[in-house]
Parts: sequence; C-alpha cells; structure tokens
Amino acid sequence: MDVSLLDAAVTALGIMTEPHRLMFLFAGVLVGLTLGVIPGLGGIVGMALLLPFTFDMDAYSAFAFLLGMGSVTATSDVIPAILFGVPGTVGCAATVLDGYPLAKKGQAGRAFGAAYSASLIGGVFGALLLALSVPVLRPVMLYLGSPDLLAFSIFGLSMVAVLSGGTPLRGIAIAAFGLMLAMVGSNPQTTTLRWTFDFLYLWDGLHLVPITLGLFGLPELADMVIARRRIAGNVSIDARSGQWEGVKDTLHHWWLVLRVSALGAALGSVPGIGSAVIDWIAYGHAARTCKGAEKTFGTGDIRGVIASEGSNNAKEGGALVPTIAFGVPGSASMAILLGAFLIHGLIPGPAMLSTHLDVTYSMVWSVALANILGAGICFTFSNQFAKVALVRYSVIIPIITAVIVIGAFQGARDWGDLWVLLAFGLLGWVMKRLGWPRPPLVVGFVLGDIVERYMFISVERYGWEWLTRPVVVGLLALAALGLMRPLWREIRAAGGPGTLFTNLAPPQFDVQAAFYAAFLGFVALLVFIASGWDFAAKIVPLIAGSAALIMGGLSMLNHVFRRREAPDPSKQKRMSLDIEADDAGLPAAQVARRAAVFLAWIIGLYLLIYLIGMLPALFLFVVLYMRIDGAERWPLVASVAVTLTVFNYYLFDKFLAIPWPRALIGDLFPALRYAYGLF
Repeated sequence: MDVSLLDAAVTALGIMTEPHRLMFLFAGVLVGLTLGVIPGLGGIVGMALLLPFTFDMDAYSAFAFLLGMGSVTATSDVIPAILFGVPGTVGCAATVLDGYPLAKKGQAGRAFGAAYSASLIGGVFGALLLALSVPVLRPVMLYLGSPDLLAFSIFGLSMVAVLSGGTPLRGIAIAAFGLMLAMVGSNPQTTTLRWTFDFLYLWDGLHLVPITLGLFGLPELADMVIARRRIAGNVSIDARSGQWEGVKDTLHHWWLVLRVSALGAALGSVPGIGSAVIDWIAYGHAARTCKGAEKTFGTGDIRGVIASEGSNNAKEGGALVPTIAFGVPGSASMAILLGAFLIHGLIPGPAMLSTHLDVTYSMVWSVALANILGAGICFTFSNQFAKVALVRYSVIIPIITAVIVIGAFQGARDWGDLWVLLAFGLLGWVMKRLGWPRPPLVVGFVLGDIVERYMFISVERYGWEWLTRPVVVGLLALAALGLMRPLWREIRAAGGPGTLFTNLAPPQFDVQAAFYAAFLGFVALLVFIASGWDFAAKIVPLIAGSAALIMGGLSMLNHVFRRREAPDPSKQKRMSLDIEADDAGLPAAQVARRAAVFLAWIIGLYLLIYLIGMLPALFLFVVLYMRIDGAERWPLVASVAVTLTVFNYYLFDKFLAIPWPRALIGDLFPALRYAYGLF
C-alpha cells in the first residue's frame, strides 16, 4: 500500500471515530441485527428502508449508517437458524444443517460462539480485502466477461454433488429441478411465459424467500410438533461457557475460517453470484476438505457452522469491490447502495480510487467496525438467546409460524407467496423424511437464472468460442471434477463398477419409489410443455429437465432394483448434509397423524387470513394454538398474543408499510378497511 492509500486510510479512520458518526454506525448495526433475526427480512429490505433517512447526512455518516446495517444482518440471522432451524436470511440456510442439531444437543451457546466469532473474522477479512484489492482487482474485474461469470456459476452448481451427501444422483436431479423452477415466468429474451399455468403471480417467477422458508422452516416446526418437546429436549444449556467454547473452536479451525472467508469475499465480488449461494459453496468446500466430515457434517459439527458463517459475512466486503470500482452492484443490497452514491454526488469508478479515496476507506472502516460491534452485541445477549431453546413447543410454534408467514409474504407481497410457502413446506418435509437432500434445490434455484442469462449473452457475443477462454476451461474442469468425485465414491461404496448390473433383485416398490415416480412424472410434464417454446426460451429448461430425468431415473432404478443388504454397524455411515428427522421413537402412524394436525393448523391460519386479515388472524392463531394444542394458561396466552401483535403492527404495518392481503371482512365492510387498513 503506497503512502497516499495509507494516508487516506488513516484519515478515514479519524473521520469514522468521530462520536456522531459512531452513533450513526451503531444505529445501523442495531437495525441490521433486528432485521437479521426476523425471517424474510434482510439487507435489501434494510437498505430500502434506511436510504431515505440519509438525504440530510454527509457521505461518511450515510455510508456508516447503511453499511452498519448491511454488514451485520448475516451475524444475527444465525439466531433463528440455530434455535429453530429457520434461516433468518437466505444467506445462512447452510448454518441450519449443523447449528440446529447442536441446539437440540443443548449446545446452542457453543454454536452461537462459533458463529459470531467466525462472522467477525469473516467480516473483517472482507473489509481487508476491499481495502487492499480495489486498486489491484480493477484490471482483473475488467477482464472477466459473461463467459467467465457463467463458468463461476457452473462451478457453484458443481457443489451440489458434495451438498448431496451420500446420494449424489438425487442431489444432481433435485438441483436440475431447482434450475427449472428458476425459469418459471416471463423469459426476458423471448417474452415466452414459461410454466405459469395461467397464474398471474407466476409471471414474475417464484421468489427465493418463501421457497427457503418453506424448505427449511416449516419442516422443522412440523417435526418439533411431532416430537412435542423443547428444541433442546431435557438437556441443560450453559451459553456463557458454551459460547467461549465456540470461540475456541473458531480459533482452533483458523485455517478453515481463512479459507471460507477468502472464498466468500471472492465470490461476493463476482456480480450476480448472490448471497443465497455463497454459504452453500463454502459449506460444500468444508464438507469436501475437512477430515472426517463425511461422518459428522449435518449432525452437529461445529465446522459446518464456522464454514457457513465465516463466508457469508465476508461477502459484504467483496460485494463492495465491483460496486465502488465500476458501479456494478455485487448484490441486490449493493444496487440500492448505489442510490446513496447518487444522492451524495458520488460516481463509482476511478474517482472513488483517487479524488474520493477517503470516502472509499470510510466504507472499509464502516464494514470492519460494524462487524466488531455486531459480534460484541450478539455475544452479550447470547445467553438470553440460547435459553429460548428451553421454551415449551406450544409457545414457540405459534410465534415462529407467525413470523415465517409474514416473512414469506415479503417475496412479492401476494397471496401466491403464502401458497408457495406451504407447497415447499410439504415438499421439504417429504424430502427430509425420505432422505432427499434439500440444499441442492436452493443452489439450483439461485443459480438457474444467472446461468441462463450469462449463457445467452456468451453465445450471442462469442459464439461457442467462449468455451476456449482460460478462466472458463479451468473452472469447468474443476466443476467436472467436483461432480465426478462424489459419484465415483458412491459407485465404489456399492462395490465398484462391476456390481452395477450384477447386484440386482426383483423390483421393490415403497413410499420412496412412489416419490421417485411423482418427481419424474412432474419433471416429464414440464419438459413436454417446454418442448413447444421458442428455441432461446427452451434450450436451458430442456437441458436441466433432461439432467433431472436421467439422474433421477438412474437413482430410481438403483433404488427399485438394487439388492438391499441389512445395515452393518461396522460400516461407515453414508454422509448426510441435511438435518435428519428425530421422532423420539414414535410409531409411523402417530407421526403421520401429528403432521396432518399441524398441516390443518396452517390451512386454518390461511383461512383466517382470508376471512379477517393477516394481523387479526395471527392473533387468533396464537391464542387458539396455545390454548387448544398446548393447554397453556390464559395469562401467558394473552401476553404472548398481545406482544406479538403489537410488534407485528408497529414493525410491519406502521414502519415497513406492508400492503396486507385483502380479506373478506374488508370487502364486506369497507369502512373497516379504511379505518384500520388491516383487512
């Protein structure tokens, strides 16, 4: 770093440590921590919410306020992920896989300590990358074209084989299905309406938030209802000592923290990759490189928490690199941050590296200081957070269900979001029960639109010569290796290639085979519909559909015709990178009955929302569930229901001005709608 850069960094530090700017930074951190805890909200909501408040601030204070918020949503989002198995933001979904099992073992404090310390290191690492690399990476970023970005996306897709655990064929099939889901809606190249089935909601495509909350949130709540126990069961929790044990874990695995931080920062600097997939890629990297991961990841391995959290905080500093250097937002929240540049008369590009270098380094310090403040606040209150794992299920279930429903409604603020939440909740629960990996579906969905867009641009601009670019060749080779290694490992575990056609048995049909048939039948229907579209609109959907049919078909044949041997305790357990169901030894009939009752409660909630509106329905749902299912006492029921309703009213209705779904009571009595705005 030359003298001018060092002087600018020192000057910016002096500016950022002025009391009133630290106050704005602290205020932004508090807002970010709050938004991170609530499923469905996050950085992009916070940026949009806080941007108008920066009009009368100077540039340093404005960026401290905004970046203070954006830098810590990925710190506090671990709280619902670890305690309830519900990701606070889509960027911490991978944390659920090991964080939630740790909480069920009574080690929530340890998981918090590891998550906060890894987030702190990752966030500071990302800020350091921003400080050192903006001048250096400018020519590199200018070199990267759409073919290279496409190759990065394909490399990310190759991680699905690792994230599939011991079932790579299923993982690849479900990831290809996720790619297809990403293409629902109007095709931007041809305006073809793809798989909309005459639903206006689907014209803009499916939304990530209700899909993620459905896949990972509702199934965990359903299983908690089935087992009817606290998150941590009867295990005692000592978060004070536990969190320091988590810090020691992070320091012990310092090399893993540095690797995933570098990975998160690097991927965050690539426009279009997005925060929703970075934690999965880092988690897959850790699962592939950590010793013994095939036995412990997905069952409560602290390294899984460290890998996810170290990467998702580092991405914020990385996302600022293209935003500052080129005016190309590295993430959706960075796109809103560009509005702050314009408000304060700043133009991203060379001027930010020369004339306004002090402003650039004030952003670096904002990210670093925000991560330190955020981690410190979370450490202070982690003992209170961890005790939530000891609260009875009859109190936790209605509260988290209400928050999930409102969070899912953030997708498009349409009734369709609620139906998507329910549909993917059912799908996620069935997949979890049958051993189908859920992470690959999210990775495929997130990267599907990116892959199609960059492929279209690459072919239109370069023809097929884009395949010869050095970066593309290298990344595609790594992607092929990443896909083939788990497949080869699975073949070897089955006895080698020679047993593929010899270790066969008469066909065996069960629930798993029925799910295979339903999955392949639905994919075949989608492929048939797609075959009639224009070439540009159908090429990627047909490739993805074919991959899903081939891999899913092979996996089904293997399941139906493969000879099933009795489990051998001496053999290594197949790797599972997902949360396994734990029904406390209940018979299958009772499990099904309790699951059906919980589904009936959700459908009843939807009916109440349709009849009387969102907030009144959630109030009644909490009261009825706690009284009928939990037999809780009236004072507790009233306090929980009133507190939750007041919180929802002031945050979502008054502060965020959510346009609630219209209810029948508002249509019948318009005066109520105009008076209260809740119907």
